[in-house]
Formats: sequence, structure tokens, C-alpha cells
Amino acid sequence: MFLVMGITGKVGGAAATHLLTQGKKVRALVRDRSKASSWVEQGVELVDGDWNDAASVERALKDVEGAFVMLPPIWAPSPDFREAKLVIANYVQALTKAPVPRVVALSSMGANRTSGMGLITALSLLEQSFRDLASPIAYVRAGGFFENFLYGLHVAQGGELPVFYDPPSRKSTMVATNDIGAEIATLLSGPAWSGHRIIELGSMVSADEVAAQLGEVMKLHVKAVAVPRAGWAGVFEQLGIPKGQSGPAETMYEAVNAGGMDLGLKGTEHVSGATSARDVFAAVQKASAA
Repeated sequence: MFLVMGITGKVGGAAATHLLTQGKKVRALVRDRSKASSWVEQGVELVDGDWNDAASVERALKDVEGAFVMLPPIWAPSPDFREAKLVIANYVQALTKAPVPRVVALSSMGANRTSGMGLITALSLLEQSFRDLASPIAYVRAGGFFENFLYGLHVAQGGELPVFYDPPSRKSTMVATNDIGAEIATLLSGPAWSGHRIIELGSMVSADEVAAQLGEVMKLHVKAVAVPRAGWAGVFEQLGIPKGQSGPAETMYEAVNAGGMDLGLKGTEHVSGATSARDVFAAVQKASAA
């Protein structure tokens, strides 16, 4: 039995799907069973609870062979990242009381830095807080998600894909969530290891390349266009981040553009992604047309 946190989200869902495909038993901690009904139909065992409650996490960890843990994605965190700190503290408490044979934690490229990374700071805090845990832990430092470009299927009809990557020709680490889920499942069900390890996951890809692949799927020429730095806050507000709270997201993209998510950090392992941005766009387009 393997615990998968965040099963109703993209990464947790991908990890659970790959484990189920392997014939493994999966357990999930959920606040709302109605949102996880499709997983029950696939044989997933649900535990009622919340990652904001250490007792719930400890209950979900009982007798599992391994656990996948992650932080809830928050695009407008408190200045002190208290939301992430609460979840991290609950994980540490639960994993201390109920250690498991192996843990896989979703992290991010750039989490090795303790400052200047904006939103990725939460994942740096997670890695730092897990250092003293006795369980074998693998930190999957994923690149930027190709799924973050799916807005292009709607806005790029005029041939332009607005991006925060500047210049658009510069490459940084990117990956599809399906590949993250596959690596998580492989780590959980594969050979055992001792100590802590770090896996950089993804390939070096530019926004120009993503735009070109989007164009192939849409059958038109698409060019990546960098959003002017002065306009970032307004665009983030349009994307749903409350006015005046986009600072962490802006800092993250500034760090990415400065090389903060490049591959090759000493002492890490590397797994390339097998799924391209083209594959992600095509799958969504096909599903919407069905």
C-alpha cells in the first residue's frame, strides 16, 4: 500500500495512476470524498482528513510501504510562508511518529537556494525541514510544468504566446506532470535506497520551443512573446492572483530567467522527461474535442 497526497491534483493523480497501472494498492488522504469518487472506483482507499492536521497524516501513513508527499500549490502565500510551514510541520511530526520505509517528496528545481526564489521558497523549506528525518527520502526537483502553458490553446489564436520567460529563447528545466507521476511511482515501488537523494527531473527547453510545438498542434505559426516586466503584476492579477500579492510569483520567474532552474547541480541525479509540450497540448486538444 502506498500513500499518495494530493491525489485530486495533477501530480498526485499522475502518481496514483502509474502506481495503479503497476498493480499497486493506493491510499489517499482527502477532505472531500465526492471529489475523489473516481479514485474509489479504481480501488483507491480513502482516508478522511487534511494535510493541515498532523493526526490525519499520521493515520494515513499507517502501515504503508511508501508515501508521496507534496505541498498544496499556493500562488499568493503569506510573506512568511506560514501555510507551507504548517503542512511541513505536520509532515515532520507524522513521519517522526510513523516512519515509513521510503518517502518521495515533490520539490522543484531551485529548491537548493534558500532565498531569492519566490514561490519555490516553500519547497526549500520542505527540504530543509526533512533533513533530520530517519526515513529514506527522495526529493523530486521537477522543472516548470508544460501544463502551465495550456492557456496557449485559448490565447494563441493570433499567433502569439505571452510568457514570463525572458528572453524566450533561453532554456530552463521543464517537464510534463505525467513524467513526474511516473518517476514518483518508480521511486516508490522500485529498489530500496538509504539516506536522502535528489533527482532533477526534466529537460532544458525554451519558451520558443514550447510555442513552436503549440503551433504544430494548433496548425498555425505561434511565437513566444515575453511579457514586459512592468506588466507582470497586471497579468498575474488577470490569472487570479489578488492585486498586490504577486510578488513571490514575480520573484520566481525572475530567478528562472537568471538561471535558477538550470540542470546540473552537483550531487544530484537527473532523469529526463519523456513527454514533450507537444504531447501535452495534443492530449488536451483531443480530450476537448471528444
